Amino acid sequence: MDELTRDKVQRRTLWILSISQIFGTIGVGVAPSIGILLAEEVTSNEAWAGLARTASTLGAALLGIPLGNLAARHGRRIALASGWWLAALGGLLLVPAAQFQLVVPLFAGLLMIGSGSAISLQARFAATDLASDDHKGRSLALIVWVGTIGTVLGPNLGIPGRIIGDATGLHIYAGAFLIAGAAMAVAGLLVFVLMRPDPLLVNRSSNQLVASAIPTRQRRGIKRFAVELRLNAPARYAVVSILSAQVVMVAIMTMTPIHVTHHGGSVSLVGVTISLHILGMYALAPVVGYVADRWGYRRSIAVGLAIFVASLLVGGVHPVNMGWIMTSLILLGVGWSFINVSGSALFATVINKQERASVQGGVDALSNLCGATAAFAAGPLMALSSFSALTVVAGIVLLPLVFMTVVAPQRMAVKR
Repeated sequence: MDELTRDKVQRRTLWILSISQIFGTIGVGVAPSIGILLAEEVTSNEAWAGLARTASTLGAALLGIPLGNLAARHGRRIALASGWWLAALGGLLLVPAAQFQLVVPLFAGLLMIGSGSAISLQARFAATDLASDDHKGRSLALIVWVGTIGTVLGPNLGIPGRIIGDATGLHIYAGAFLIAGAAMAVAGLLVFVLMRPDPLLVNRSSNQLVASAIPTRQRRGIKRFAVELRLNAPARYAVVSILSAQVVMVAIMTMTPIHVTHHGGSVSLVGVTISLHILGMYALAPVVGYVADRWGYRRSIAVGLAIFVASLLVGGVHPVNMGWIMTSLILLGVGWSFINVSGSALFATVINKQERASVQGGVDALSNLCGATAAFAAGPLMALSSFSALTVVAGIVLLPLVFMTVVAPQRMAVKR
């Protein structure tokens, strides 16, 4: 394929990914706020509320590698569509869970919604399949950025959910998850119908890979991911960056809705707080992508670390002031954006191209597994101590990444 045609396919791919990402992330965005509040209502237990977030992130972790392998075998189109549709089923399952206060459908639905998180992450890597190395950060950041619309709307689905409830008799949360399920189903349909040609298959063809060899490689997908980390220092640094940012962000965000309501905040205040946090995560993504491409991944990650530290200090020092908590959550989102976008772009640049999809699925799965662990631990930790103590623990988690970024950059062999 000539360069002009390749660029045309890349532009078309970015448009399709952008539109589907908006719809899909509306559904994904409902889990961190309404999903947690629903779990607390159904179980009447703060620790179980944390487990609700664990269910969605655990679902993303369990499905990351299978969806990556599906992409490697059949292309991004099939994998992305399948992931969005599975998440849509999860959203629809949460309608009766909310309506009839059912525990098993609650956690099953949230587990399946995790597929949406996994596929949303895969979409950002799909944006880099045909991008040149000096534009990977910007291409990846564009898909992260357009998700702002959906992920800001998602936590506020309680408002239209209440309208649907008034008209139909559905519980407010049931109405919210009904909208979420429909949005993710539309995302899958858009990808399935429109993503032709498939960017990963075009990239594979350009690199003259033998299709018959793919299944054999994918059976070693997990092993290949481990080998990549062991032999590839920049990839290892990128993974540590992604995982550190995910653990800190999820741990704090998971418990913020409960913390806010326990200090007199309303459901509406929770929605606004999480929306501002998510806005911080995604709104500046194009700027972050440009900075990463222009000034280098390590420097961009260092900026994210500084913002993370500021966020934790603000939240730890002013835990009961809702204005400061909002500020802390906004900074948390911006710090995550710098580290995650830069780390992901670095990873997409330095990994073995022949193992691209399955290895990317591996890092997404590991990221979500770490996020699930953080969410699981955050509930009991805050119940036994305080929100301030949670920020201290989050700061400790960042220390290895600080060392790799500031003290030993040469060992990481990151040239950009």
